Amino acid sequence: MLLSSYMGTPNLFSGTKKKKFYAYFIPEGKKQGIMVGWDECEKLVRGKKDARFKGFKTEEEAKEWLKSGARYDMKSVQKLEKGIYFDAGTGRGEGVEISVTNEKGKNLLHRALSKEELNSFKKYSLGKEVTNNYGELLACRYAIEIAMKGKEKKVFGDSKLVIEFWTKWRIKKDVSEETFALAREVAGLRKEFEMKGGEVLRISGDNNPADLGFH
Repeated sequence: MLLSSYMGTPNLFSGTKKKKFYAYFIPEGKKQGIMVGWDECEKLVRGKKDARFKGFKTEEEAKEWLKSGARYDMKSVQKLEKGIYFDAGTGRGEGVEISVTNEKGKNLLHRALSKEELNSFKKYSLGKEVTNNYGELLACRYAIEIAMKGKEKKVFGDSKLVIEFWTKWRIKKDVSEETFALAREVAGLRKEFEMKGGEVLRISGDNNPADLGFH
């Protein structure tokens, strides 16, 4: 469902099941708007390399993001703990993509990868050959590495699988060899991080400033 005019749109969903709002901006033609539900938004942005989109709990937050210029580094409305945040997603139609930011949404992957390896949004594209869970795991690895370099004590993500299982070395062997090997590596890195006083914590995807806006 499209909220065709996002400026001044009334709350259409009071008294109904809670919805998630997705704002999108497509530079070509300067198209923008707010959709209710990811499926409808995905139809508009899939395959468009320069499209920007992000999910929000409320329509007002989605409006503010569009007003700000649809910037991924927009300061989070909610005050978040200082730390390093990570996420992965597949919504741009180019395969899995990962994001690592600070609590204000500022991109940080350039501290772990060369600028040439990052896309135009300062995220890292892994392509279509890996799973989104693998992307979350790799993003967690870079987040911990960046935290250790910057002497940050907290790393946050919204993947229960990665935070509560894989990076604690609780993983089944039915995953790919590449995923199994990466999980072993990140579990060791997490252990080292925690021995130095660090923490890896889970938060809601709605509050994750590294959120790519699609799941």
